[in-house]
Amino acid sequence: MKEAQQPEAAPGKPKLDYPFTALPERGRTVEVAPGVLWVRMPLPFALDHINLWAIEDEGGWALVDTGVRNEETVKVWRELFANAGDTQMTRVFVTHMHPDHVGMAGWLTRKFGLRLWMTRLEYLNCRVMVSDSGREAPPEALAFYRQAGWPEPALESYRARFGRFGNMIHPLPDSYRRLVDGEEIRIGRHPWRVVVGNGHSPEHACLYCPALKLLISGDQVLPRISSNVSVFPVEPDADPMGDWLASLAKVKREVPDDVLVLPAHNECFRGLHARLDYLASSQRNLLERLTQTLREPKRVIDVFGTLFGRPIRETDVGLLGMATGETLACLNYLRLRGAIRSSLDAQGVAWYQAT
Repeated sequence: MKEAQQPEAAPGKPKLDYPFTALPERGRTVEVAPGVLWVRMPLPFALDHINLWAIEDEGGWALVDTGVRNEETVKVWRELFANAGDTQMTRVFVTHMHPDHVGMAGWLTRKFGLRLWMTRLEYLNCRVMVSDSGREAPPEALAFYRQAGWPEPALESYRARFGRFGNMIHPLPDSYRRLVDGEEIRIGRHPWRVVVGNGHSPEHACLYCPALKLLISGDQVLPRISSNVSVFPVEPDADPMGDWLASLAKVKREVPDDVLVLPAHNECFRGLHARLDYLASSQRNLLERLTQTLREPKRVIDVFGTLFGRPIRETDVGLLGMATGETLACLNYLRLRGAIRSSLDAQGVAWYQAT
């Protein structure tokens, strides 16, 4: 799952253009531009698919993103290989560290002797999170969720679930080629420029090809849902919402509006700038609504109804965790800019109120 999910609250939602009516069939591809193929992989989540992209390269095909690690994904990859015949893979690009994007990178790079291309923070953060496998939940994480107002049964469920991130990711290769913001990389006949965004993940890489007028946007820009932007126990005072809003503006500055956007989820679309404007205005409307809600002191779990379009039940710890992370991203954004303040009560629970 990508988000808890916040409703898109801004009026005037733009009508985007979706030029492809047919989705790629299982084990098959759809050409979206000369030498660029669309692959669709299943996911075992509420968001049930991820889009991968193959770019014609010297000696074969370069792959962007890989799918989550599970037996079903392996089966689909084997079907793709069988349908492709003697086609070779040249390298693997990964936009960011989330399991649906990086999960099969280690399997593919080892199977075909390929190199992994990834930004430094995404690669290193992924290695760190995978290392939590088998560990007990640290006291700092339990204090983080207790401070958000979680009841004890939810904390017990969190303890039982902790450390599962690595189960969805094949071990990464022990070396990689670093992607750097702004660099140009030739893939086949065309240069592609790296455009890094932040907020959804530490150093998310989009790939922009001016010659083909394409933007592989990963999760940085999605056409029908908003990206998850969350605070996590490892950095409780982070400001990912500030980073994400700045990144929306950066993508608009650096990528023209006439591109075809190839997102990680939903369908290819045109209308990049309108979508970026809508995402930013929608988020700012939600932040204003949250500020109004905090005229009286409230805990994190008390403001879910203001931010999300569905019930957040304490028994669904996965959804509760995402909602908590997204809510704290909004609260930290407002607190760091002086719009709200917070205080801890005698039980260590945080209360937030507009200043």
